[in-house]
Amino acid sequence: QPFDRAFIDNPGPMVVFATPGMLHAGLSLQIFKKWAPNELNMVIMPGYCVAGTVGHKILNGARKLELENKQILDVKLSVQYMSFSAHADAKGIMQLISQCEPRNVMLVHGEAAKMDFLKNKIQQEFGIDCYKPANGESVTIETTHNIHVDIPLSLLKREASKTGLLPPDAKRPRVLHGALVMRGNRLQIIDPSQALKEMGVEEHHLRFTSTISIEEEGPGNKVAEKIYQLVKRKLKDFSIHYSSDGSISISDSLLIQVSGDEDETKSVLVSWSHQDEDIGSFLLQLLREDPSLVQAV
Repeated sequence: QPFDRAFIDNPGPMVVFATPGMLHAGLSLQIFKKWAPNELNMVIMPGYCVAGTVGHKILNGARKLELENKQILDVKLSVQYMSFSAHADAKGIMQLISQCEPRNVMLVHGEAAKMDFLKNKIQQEFGIDCYKPANGESVTIETTHNIHVDIPLSLLKREASKTGLLPPDAKRPRVLHGALVMRGNRLQIIDPSQALKEMGVEEHHLRFTSTISIEEEGPGNKVAEKIYQLVKRKLKDFSIHYSSDGSISISDSLLIQVSGDEDETKSVLVSWSHQDEDIGSFLLQLLREDPSLVQAV
């Protein structure tokens, strides 16, 4: 499809294949003028450049170029050279794929039957996706992005100390609660309280509460004791406390309370913070389905 020149000014990473390859005119030169002053960018010259062209000048180390109307262009981007033949045969293409180790390959030029043969060979030999779009056809390629994020050592140590694992067990996944902040082009996960302080925002605590009705004769503390024993069996890795008032606390953030007279339906209140939504949902399901508790929800 025709390249939308408005894309040139889009923010974020982008790779553009543009002609002519010597940067002497056309789209490639237009993009080069826009991107050359930024040292974060790169231009890769794929072949021979005739003397006098912009491509030849920058390959020879020119960092300032005089363009039309005596305009001076600062060349701050990285300039790289890669010897590449646009008319390589199947063997040459297979060698290039072997050297570059791409995740995907797209064939855009050649006879249909030979392209089909090469596509199958690429997929079989390298085990990667190969695309052969028709003229004007759009292709969507699924990709994964590795994003570098800095995390303070103090935050990692604090999270690890919650399970007593110092150093933490690399084979055991853990959920880390933090605030993702961006400072310029740098991403960092910091303690939520620090993020709130920097933004001048007060923290609000969100809790979820649900009540289950259980048909069980006897005092409420009898039902609470049964629930306590059940939770201890199912949540062996958690700190669980049974208070004298019959309430059960789990990891200081989850709470179970039983209320109701001896001959009445018992109400079991389950409350948890939003950080423990998974374990809170698990407890609700456990109390609803355990055969030792006869309930009417």
